Amino acid sequence: MTPDDLPVMELLDASVDALADRYRRVRRRTEVLAAPLSPEDQAAQSMPDASPTKWHRGHTTWFFETFLLTPFLPGYAVYDASYGYLFNSYYEAVGPRQPRPQRGLLTRPSTQDVGAYRAHVDAAMARLLEGPLTPEIRERMDLGLAHEEQHQELILMDILHLFAQSPLSPAYQPGAAAPRPDAGPQRFHRFAGGLVEIGACASIFAFDNERPRHKTYVAPFRLADRLVTNGEWLAFIEAGGYGRADLWLSEGWAKVKEEGWEAPGYWRRDESGAWTTMTLRGRHPVDPNAPVVHLSYYEAAAYAAWAGRRLPTEAEWEAAATATGMTALRQLYGAAWQWTASAYGAYPGFRPGPGALGEYNGKFMVSQMTLRGGCEATPPGHTRATYRNFFHPGSRWMFAGLRLADDDRLAEVTPENTFLGEVIAGLSASPKTLPAKYFYDAEGSRLFEAICELPEYYLTRTETALLRQIAPEIAQRIPADAVLVEFGSGASTKTRIVLDAAPQIAVYAPIDISPTALDEAAASLRQDYPDLAVAPLVEDFTKAIALPEGAKGHTPVGFFPGSTIGNFAPDEAEALLRQARTLLGEGSLFIVGADVAKDPAVLIPAYDDAQGVTAAFNRNVLVHINRELGGTFDPMAFAHKAVWNAQESRVEMHLESTRDQIVMVGDHGFRFAAGETIHTENSYKYPAEAFETIAARAGWTLVQRWVSEDPAFAIYALTA
Repeated sequence: MTPDDLPVMELLDASVDALADRYRRVRRRTEVLAAPLSPEDQAAQSMPDASPTKWHRGHTTWFFETFLLTPFLPGYAVYDASYGYLFNSYYEAVGPRQPRPQRGLLTRPSTQDVGAYRAHVDAAMARLLEGPLTPEIRERMDLGLAHEEQHQELILMDILHLFAQSPLSPAYQPGAAAPRPDAGPQRFHRFAGGLVEIGACASIFAFDNERPRHKTYVAPFRLADRLVTNGEWLAFIEAGGYGRADLWLSEGWAKVKEEGWEAPGYWRRDESGAWTTMTLRGRHPVDPNAPVVHLSYYEAAAYAAWAGRRLPTEAEWEAAATATGMTALRQLYGAAWQWTASAYGAYPGFRPGPGALGEYNGKFMVSQMTLRGGCEATPPGHTRATYRNFFHPGSRWMFAGLRLADDDRLAEVTPENTFLGEVIAGLSASPKTLPAKYFYDAEGSRLFEAICELPEYYLTRTETALLRQIAPEIAQRIPADAVLVEFGSGASTKTRIVLDAAPQIAVYAPIDISPTALDEAAASLRQDYPDLAVAPLVEDFTKAIALPEGAKGHTPVGFFPGSTIGNFAPDEAEALLRQARTLLGEGSLFIVGADVAKDPAVLIPAYDDAQGVTAAFNRNVLVHINRELGGTFDPMAFAHKAVWNAQESRVEMHLESTRDQIVMVGDHGFRFAAGETIHTENSYKYPAEAFETIAARAGWTLVQRWVSEDPAFAIYALTA
C-alpha cells in the first residue's frame, strides 16, 4: 500500500470522529465474537491452517501497534517487545515470528494479558486519532480495520473447526437455525460478456489484489441465480459422486482417496443414517434447502462436472454481479464464499507496494484458487463485487460453496442445430413430449451402457447372445471391402461382434448425435482394430442424407441393433427405414434388431430397474437441456415412470412433475402442474409380421429372420 492508492482530497475530507468511531466499533466486535469462548477455547489450535482466537486478538492489535502507533504516534513505547515475535503473521520485513503451526503452544500471554494489550493499544490509538491525520495514516487505518474484519471471519471459521473436533460438538451460539424455505429450481441468467472492466476503482478502499481496474474479454455465459443447496449435494452423493474418478481433477481424486471424503467437511451420519453437519450452533441435521458449504475447490469442480456445468471465472462472476438490473441473482453476498475457476494471481499491472505492507497479498499469488462473495461469518459490509478471497484448492474448513455457470450455447444455435426448436415444440405440446434422441449425450450414453448390464434389462443380453450365434451367417452376406454403417452407434459394443466375424469389412462409419460419445467409440475401435478405417458422422441418423467421405467407394452394410427402431411409432419407423434405404443405396444389406411383444411382467422391470439407473437415464435428458439450452429443470422434481400401453404395443417412459412448478428453457417458460408428465420415450414391441410389413412398405425385402428363445428378440436381414 502507498499513499497514492487513494485520492488525497477524499481522505482529508473524511471525518476524524467518524474514523475514531469506526475504529472503536470494529475493535469492539472482535471482543464480542471472543466473549462466548472460554480461555481454553481461545488458546487451542485445531490444525496448522487455523489459529487460536487469542492469537487473532493479539495479531490484529500488533498490526495497529506496528504499522500505525510506532511510526506515527510520537513517544509511543512498544507494549511488550516479545509480542512482535509472537503475533507477527507473515511480514518478513518486520522480523522473525512464531511458526504458524505452533501458535497453539503459546499458553502465554494469557487471554487476560491479550485483553490488556488490546486496551493499551486502543488507548494509544485514541490519542493518535485526536491529532492531525495524514493521508498515509488514514490509508493504513482503512487497511488495519479491513484486516481486523478479515480476522473476525477467521475467528468464527477457526472456532468452528476446533469445536467440530470435539466429541461434545459444542455450540458457539445456542439454538438451531430456522429451516430455510425451498430455494426453487436454479435459473440461469444470460450475460452478453464482451470487453468488461473488473477490479476496484481508485476512489474507494480496496485491497491491493483488487487493483488495478482493467479490461478483460468475457465470452457470452450463463450464471445460476442461486447457490447449490445441500439437497442438490445429497443427490450428488447418492449418485456416487465421491466414487467416480471421471468427475475429479487428478489432485482432487487423490485427496478424496487420501482423506476418505464421502461428503462436505463437517458432515457425518447419525445413528439413523441421516446426514448431520457441524455449525456454529452445534451439530444439527443437514437442511436440504440451505446452501452447501465447507467444500474444497476439488469438490466444487467435481459437482459442476457431474451437473454438466462448470464454475464461473472470477471475471464472469464480477461482470454478472455488477451488471445493470441483476437483482435476480440471489445469494451473491453473505451466504457462502463461491469458488471460481480462476487461479489466484496478479491483475495486469499489479505491483506490490513498498515496505512490509507490500507483503499483504502479492506473496500468496501461487497455488491457490479465487473465491467471491463473502459468507455468513463475514462482517457486514466487508465484501464488495471486486473482493478477492483465496484458498488452496483442498481447503474446506471455510464457508465455501459454489454457484454454477455455463457457456451461453443459445448464442450458438443455428438453423442446422434443431435441439432448441424441438424441445420448445415438445414442451409446448399437450401432452408434453421430448425427443428420445436427446437422451444420448455423453452421460446418457454412459448410463445406457450401465442399463445394458442390469439384470432386469434382458434386451442386450438376449440380442448379444443371438448376434454371437448368427454372426457367421451375417458375415457370409457381407461383401469384401464393405463399409459397416451403424445408426445411433453409442458405445459401438455390439459392433465388435460383427467386425470380429467379418474381417472383410474395410470401413466403419458410425452415425450418432453425440460428438463426445462418437469420438470415444471411434478412438476405442481404432485402437482395437488398427487395420479398420473409422469414418464417424456427427448427425441425427434419421436425417442423414450422405455417408461420410471415408465411406465412399465401399459397399454399404447398415447395422441398427439395440431395438432402437422400437423408439419410433410405426409411421416414423417406416420413414426411418425409407431414409436408411436412400442413404445406403440400391442393393445394400441392412441388419436390424427389434424387440418382440411379451408379458408386461418382463417388460416393465426392464424400463424401471430396482437400482434406479433407468430413472437417472430418463432424468438426464433434463440435465442435457439445462446444460445446452439454458434450462432450469430440477431433475429430482420429476419422477420416472414406465408403463405398458397394450393398445399401442409399447412401453412408455415418462417424467412426472412432483409439484407445481415453472421451468425456463432459454427465454421460454413452461408451467407444470403436479402429476403432469413429459412423454420421453416409446419402445414399441413389434410382432414379427408387423415389423416385416413396415419394412416392406419402406422398400426393403426380408431375406432372413432370427428369433431368440424367451424372452424373444428378433434380428432381421433386409436388402434394398
